[in-house]
Amino acid sequence: MKALLCKQFGPPESLVLEEVPSPRPAAGEVVISIKAASVNFPDVLIIQNKYQFKPPLPFSPGSELAGVVKEVGAGVSSVKPGDKVIAFTAFGAFAEEVKTEAVRLLPLPEGMSYEAGASFILTYGTTDHALRDRGQLKPGETLLVLGAAGGVGVAAIEIGKALGARVIACASSDDKLAVCRQHGADECINYATEDLRERIKALTPGKGVDVIYDAVGGPYSEPAFRSIAWRGRHLVIGFAAGEIPKLPLNLALLKGASVVGVFWGDFTKREPQAFAESAKQLARWYRDGKLKPHVSASYPLAQAAEAMNLLASRKAKGKVVIRIGA
Repeated sequence: MKALLCKQFGPPESLVLEEVPSPRPAAGEVVISIKAASVNFPDVLIIQNKYQFKPPLPFSPGSELAGVVKEVGAGVSSVKPGDKVIAFTAFGAFAEEVKTEAVRLLPLPEGMSYEAGASFILTYGTTDHALRDRGQLKPGETLLVLGAAGGVGVAAIEIGKALGARVIACASSDDKLAVCRQHGADECINYATEDLRERIKALTPGKGVDVIYDAVGGPYSEPAFRSIAWRGRHLVIGFAAGEIPKLPLNLALLKGASVVGVFWGDFTKREPQAFAESAKQLARWYRDGKLKPHVSASYPLAQAAEAMNLLASRKAKGKVVIRIGA
């Protein structure tokens, strides 16, 4: 089988496409023939040795995929060969096949394409955990989404609306904000051309926002946090801007506000029952038409480096997918 390999840490251009042996499943594992895999920001970090999880070299990046079960190991009864599935792995998805634990699989919802399936569980799972669990977002509250045109940003808009919140989407261009409106944003802020704090103040008549969904970091976190409402919750999702911000903690005191970490990967391992409930809720929302993964670009496996650079440059809208199987 073909796999895109990281043999030495570096940019996406350093990855190489090679033939490698097909994996075989051990007890409790499955092998999946991959049809599509999506690119996520941690994939760009992990190949540069900048991520908290560090697999041994060589490895294939990619952590979110959809495909068909090829083979199951001893003791696996939850799936069988031929089943269409979604899977989330720490790495290994930018290949024709991957081996992973059976507990990391979910059924591909009926009617969902492989490309949409590969764009679903990490972004929507992270966001459901963030908004319902960590942020306790309530109907009628105001949600501010930074980086709202990205994969998790679109998910935050849709889940925020499903929960009955008013959603203010923030992005760096008008074409990105158009995507946000298509997915249900009530208001939009272009933080490349508008003053973020002044626009939030105008849109919330001085009250501020109840929940901040921050997957960007960098220069936007502090002005957003300064605009938080009393008892607001600032959700720390990631740092796509590249800089980890330093928030003045006196602001948390003055606003009675919380800075809340969101680490979906560990949540799935530490709280499997809560994760299973979250996955069921996401499937219900998808069947009801409330969640619509936005795939803006797709590339063949041989052009995966180009796909990763598109995401790293923050030019992507929604999800970028790598097509693998026929």
